[in-house]
Amino acid sequence: MLAILHSLGMFIVDLFKPPCRLEAENLFLRHQLSIALRRAPPRLRLRNADRVLLIWMIRLWPSLLGAAQVVQPETILRWHRAGFKAFWRWKSRNRAGRPRIDRGLRDLIRRMSRENPKSGASRIHGELLMLGFEVAQSTVSKYMVQGGPSSQS
Repeated sequence: MLAILHSLGMFIVDLFKPPCRLEAENLFLRHQLSIALRRAPPRLRLRNADRVLLIWMIRLWPSLLGAAQVVQPETILRWHRAGFKAFWRWKSRNRAGRPRIDRGLRDLIRRMSRENPKSGASRIHGELLMLGFEVAQSTVSKYMVQGGPSSQS
């Protein structure tokens, strides 16, 4: 009896909702029903597409969160937070710092430091700049051959 009164009350409330909201809620509920009716083990296995659709619809119509029946509303919010976190982790991946220099330039720096052992990083850096290579002096000193005659190959 209480369920019938609840359904009647919801029907009356639905009369005052905008049509696009009702269509969204119907789509949301139908999708949950299709998930529930799939042949699946006792524990529902949601696909990534299911998660994305549920998150997307909650994002567009936050009031649909109360209509979630297949999963708990907190679960949908957790998926959304996890997706947001994954997006920003991807967006801010480690691309910081100086760009790597190619192997040819590293070999050139080593060869120049081997052939001119008395030249320092600043001199080799200047020579590279005159040759048209944009490289920092600290990078030159990083790739220079260190040590005396025993380090020569």
